[in-house]
Amino acid sequence: MTPLSRDQFPAAKRWAYLNHAGICPLPAVSVEAMHRQAVEVSLDGEFTYAAHSAAIEQARASAATLMGVPARDVAFVKNTTTGLGFVANGLDWSPGDRVVIPDFEFPSTLYPWLALADRGVVVDRVRPDGPGGRLTTEAFAETIAAGPPPKLVVTSWVQFGRGWRVDLAALSRVCRDAGALFCVDVIQGLGAIPARLEEWGVDFAMADGHKWLLGPQGCGVLYVRESRLDLLRPLEPGWNSVAHREEWDNTDYVPDGTARRLEGGMPNIAGIVALGTSIDLLLAAGVDEIWSHVDGLCDLACDGLAGIGATVLTDREAGHRSGIVSVHVDGPPIPLLAERLKARGIACSARSGGLRISPHGYSTEADIERLVGAVKKLA
Repeated sequence: MTPLSRDQFPAAKRWAYLNHAGICPLPAVSVEAMHRQAVEVSLDGEFTYAAHSAAIEQARASAATLMGVPARDVAFVKNTTTGLGFVANGLDWSPGDRVVIPDFEFPSTLYPWLALADRGVVVDRVRPDGPGGRLTTEAFAETIAAGPPPKLVVTSWVQFGRGWRVDLAALSRVCRDAGALFCVDVIQGLGAIPARLEEWGVDFAMADGHKWLLGPQGCGVLYVRESRLDLLRPLEPGWNSVAHREEWDNTDYVPDGTARRLEGGMPNIAGIVALGTSIDLLLAAGVDEIWSHVDGLCDLACDGLAGIGATVLTDREAGHRSGIVSVHVDGPPIPLLAERLKARGIACSARSGGLRISPHGYSTEADIERLVGAVKKLA
């Protein structure tokens, strides 16, 4: 019995789908919600807007519950990169300001800060301090202490290549001691691992919906802690970000310190409705139950693949595990192996020198056994 019903995932009939760190298959209920919204607009145009606005707020509340934050602190964005850009370009920078970020980050998590070089911002990188992509709190602390106090510390919650999960609560304390803001790309954990971002002391967090959130591409969420909202200059001010839309010379942003001020114009209603529906599916199943299931499947994959001679590259230390496992297999190059697995109906990917496996709450032990059997024949 899986926490998420396989009946909701038509892809499960065609694939052993183990690539949720890449692009997820949409659940049927979310496809239906998106289709229903589009049909309603095709029939009634503008007269659907009030009902759809209410659906957006319901999706915002669901996303906030999943993230462990107040709904007022959640904005919808196009993707993770947009959310990172809102922070990188919305903060007030001075020459010499430091940003500390892990080395070997996903490019979109790194580039917004490198692009600030023309404003005198210095980017210092945290080196992994062990095999398997280990990024301990101590490694961050050493880099933070090696120079002037940073203005901002940035990290992925879960590293995309080999799946190391950063201890956000511990790192947040280090950031506070250094007087630094704390920004986290949570795309590779949110939806599969329980999150308490406000409690952990995260200031900014963002995620696109198309991975573990089981949502559509091009629709994501941005969390801004209420006390940090006034630090961000809205980059796309518009009618949707102001308090009194009928006053054309109004410059007052949405009241009560809500992150909605960052949503400048017409939102992606169909995408938000589908994303909210997917998040509700996750919440109904229980993220704790999903995480226990995914963690068990990752253990099964590690044991099964190691048993046929593969080398597990991911550090599976307690407290730092995620839904991503990477292994090296002798034989054909890893990208070729991934293609050959695809031809056999098994979806995974080649990342950071390994075969990356990422099951979800509807994946089964049979999917993992199918993967192990195929790798044994192909390697």
